[in-house]
Parts: sequence; structure tokens; C-alpha cells
Amino acid sequence: MATTVLESKELCKTYIVDKYSNNVLQNVDFKLEEGEFTAIMGPSGSGKSTLLYTLSGMDQMTSGRVIFDGEDLSGMNHKQLTGLRLHKMGFVFQQMYMLKKLCIMDNIILPGYQANTKSKDEINDRARKLMHNLGIDEIALNEISEVSGGQLQRACLCRALINSPKILFADEPTGALNSKASAEVMKELRNANKEGTTILMVTHSEKVAASSDRVVYLVDGNIKGELKLGKQTDEGETAVRERKLKNWLDEMGW
Repeated sequence: MATTVLESKELCKTYIVDKYSNNVLQNVDFKLEEGEFTAIMGPSGSGKSTLLYTLSGMDQMTSGRVIFDGEDLSGMNHKQLTGLRLHKMGFVFQQMYMLKKLCIMDNIILPGYQANTKSKDEINDRARKLMHNLGIDEIALNEISEVSGGQLQRACLCRALINSPKILFADEPTGALNSKASAEVMKELRNANKEGTTILMVTHSEKVAASSDRVVYLVDGNIKGELKLGKQTDEGETAVRERKLKNWLDEMGW
């Protein structure tokens, strides 16, 4: 039987702006099974990124519960959440956060050193392998100001995967990339998923979402529907999956 790795129950997130309430998430019930690759889609302002950050504990929920790997995030303090994210979660954000005083390689290996669960040689070897797979070997010693946005986003993915996280949260991971770099990122995400990492990804791209097992459609802070595509086992399935997704998105009002 499938194991639920992440679940929300009646999850709400409200922002107060100029004394007015903005209910971004409204009683969201959501489940993510271990080993799934799920994409979240929906119109701008529907709450996709807020859902991602709230499910990961990066953003505090207003009410409801989020249970990750059997633990209730609402009962955790800042230190506990930080430890959980370091050891069991990986993140790729729209904004590519990296430390300016460290080179690309050092930025990637830093979470591995902080987690302190593997030797430095193992961490360095994994970083080199990830960079090679994503075609950025040559920028290992560059400063972050010396590389392109696409290279930096791929480096961020390497950093997110360095500790072999149980779950990877990705917010528009291909948004700043050209088609070739986007394909490399999606290939690495699928490889990570095959190796056991559960992935929850926000995307506006139908092509990117078609690589996922399941697409969840969000409107006004509520889940309107979902489409199960199943695992992609053959690159030849891509066109068929994209057509199926496009037809479904049209029905959803995309």
C-alpha cells in the first residue's frame, strides 16, 4: 500500500493587508504519497506558491494541520523545523538564493556539510555528479555573479538534492531556463524521483507538468480537480501526455 508522506487537513492561510483579510488558502485537504511526482497548476494568484511554502513549513499556516513523514509541523518550533528541512527536504525557489561570498561548488555542498550525515568526500563526489548531470561542471569555482541565470538555477537544484531529500519542493524550477536547460532539469528531477525522492512542483508550463505523475489544479485557494497521468516510462509518451493534460486544463478553465 502507498504511504502518505505529506498531508494537509483544512489548511488555511490568511494575510492581513491594510486591515483587510486575504484568504489565500481555504480549507485545503491534500495528500502526497511517497514516491509521487506531483505538479500544482492554476491561474496567477490562485495560491500555488503559498500552498507549497505552507506545506513545507517555510510559511506559517493560519489554521489547519500539515503532517510530514508522520510529524505535525504545527507543533514544531523554529529549530525543529530548520532541522527537518535540512535533513529531509530540498527546495528550489523562483528567486535563486545563494551566498554571495561562496563559489558555486561551496554553495552546493554547504547543506551537506551542515547536515553532517556523510563524509566530506561523499558530499563532494555527489555535488560533482549532480553538476555533471546538469551540465554545469565548468562553473564549480565561479562566483554566483559570474554565471547565467539558467546555470544558477541548475546549481540551486544541485544544492536542493545534495542531501538526497525525502521530498523536494520546487517553485517554477524551469521558469528562467531555455528549452535545453529546462529539459536537463526535468531529466534530473525524474532521476531523483526514480531514486525515491518525492517531488511537489509548482509550474505554469504544460510541457513541464506533463512529466509529473499527477497534476493538481488550484483556483482561489481551493483544489478544483486533479489529473492522474501515471509514471512516464518512455520519452515517446511525451506528446500524448501533453495533449491529455492540455485537454484537461481546458476543461478546468486554464
